[in-house]
Amino acid sequence: MLPYKNLIIINPEAHIPVYRQIAVQFISLIQEGKLLPGTLLPSTRVLAFDLQLHRKTITAAYDILVSEDWADNLPRKGYIVSSDLPLVKPRSYKKNKIGAFAHKNVISFEKLETILNPVVPIDHGRIMVNDGFPDISLLPVNAIAKQFKKSLDDITYKVSLRHQVSDQSNLSVELCSFLKQTRGLDMGVENIFTTRGAQMAIYIAASLIIKPGDKVIVSDPSYFIADLVFERLGAQLIRVPVDSDGVSTQAIEEVLQNHTIKMIYIIPHHHHPTTVTMSVERRQHMLRLINAYDVAVIEDDYDYDFQFKYDPYLPLASEDHGGKIIYIGSLTKVLGTPFRLGYMIATTDFLEAARKMRRLIDIRSDIIIEEAAAGLIRNGDLTRHIQKSNRLYSQRCDMASALINKELEGAVSFTKPTGGMALWLKFIPELDLSAIIKEAHKNGVTFSGSIYCTGKDANFNACRFGFASLDEKQLTEAIEIVKNAVHYIS
Repeated sequence: MLPYKNLIIINPEAHIPVYRQIAVQFISLIQEGKLLPGTLLPSTRVLAFDLQLHRKTITAAYDILVSEDWADNLPRKGYIVSSDLPLVKPRSYKKNKIGAFAHKNVISFEKLETILNPVVPIDHGRIMVNDGFPDISLLPVNAIAKQFKKSLDDITYKVSLRHQVSDQSNLSVELCSFLKQTRGLDMGVENIFTTRGAQMAIYIAASLIIKPGDKVIVSDPSYFIADLVFERLGAQLIRVPVDSDGVSTQAIEEVLQNHTIKMIYIIPHHHHPTTVTMSVERRQHMLRLINAYDVAVIEDDYDYDFQFKYDPYLPLASEDHGGKIIYIGSLTKVLGTPFRLGYMIATTDFLEAARKMRRLIDIRSDIIIEEAAAGLIRNGDLTRHIQKSNRLYSQRCDMASALINKELEGAVSFTKPTGGMALWLKFIPELDLSAIIKEAHKNGVTFSGSIYCTGKDANFNACRFGFASLDEKQLTEAIEIVKNAVHYIS
């Protein structure tokens, strides 16, 4: 509520009655846009107390507002600013008044490029084909609600809400155990640092490593938001190719032989965007290069938990790397986009610097969500959710792959991934992917994920097709619409 005690100024020396002074000043507030149509006005009792006036004086002022159509008196609700304001305006009204934030070019600032340049508007179409996100309808809602309530009911935890400034939490403890069991990481709780999503972890780690002019190796194609972060920090990106065995470590070695490289950014599992998994031979080669050239590495393992085989490769960070790998993962891909939970695994000195960097933009983590997530891990709910989701995503991957092979034969090529939540669809050069996406959008399918068919990425003519969040009916309809779009533009 506005501070009416300071906005409504009464002049006892004026010849105008007090109740009319109040009415006139309310009208000015409405005309200036400080009180918008539908705004609830203070009750007569509250305003009388604030202005130290008799309640009947406030009632008389409100009666004027109602009689002149500036306000309405609604039963059991009170006085609100009318949605149908009168056209009559007092002389003090500024006809060409500009809102305080309607001005442009009044301060100097850097206008950043748009991170996402979608081929079509990202609206809420009938079917959204995303970048590869989980199906949030699978969430163990009751288990999550129980953990939230437990966190808020815990007296000692309520105290920590008021005083907590440490970055260590119960989530760090539970994650440490979880990651050691599922990824074979040789780590202690002191080696883990939680963040609001993996994106924050990537930004903080890169900010500590990269200085303007440094050379950074990335794949081609690569996770474009990470690339933008590195370029924003002043890095010169050197791109190396990706094939069916993952990023080319031979190409990385050639670059290392000819350049001074500050950092390498890799995604060994379900590479983004191509979804391929790095082979054992290249993993071993990569580890030899890391140790031989003493180079920092960010290993982005954003969706390791979704593996369709029972014998997945362990992360590079699980091997001996001399502390040169910063391992970054996320629970967002497990629980869904509403839960921004990421983590960074590194040496203790690096994490101490990361904590200091984080506090410049985010003093503390979302400890309620972190505590709830810790409970999910501790009780086994997270593991059960992953197992259930994995079975379903594997089925959806099979179904999407079979449908695309059948309906888009000759138009699209792809390699069925061994895990993850998306397919990397490469359209033949003769087909204009941008036109296909626009035509599909007209018929109810919106592609909101990574699309590589414009600008510097035009040579790929490919996109990610997130299947995990689509049920059987949606998958069938989406691929049918894409097939019709291909036929339409052919």
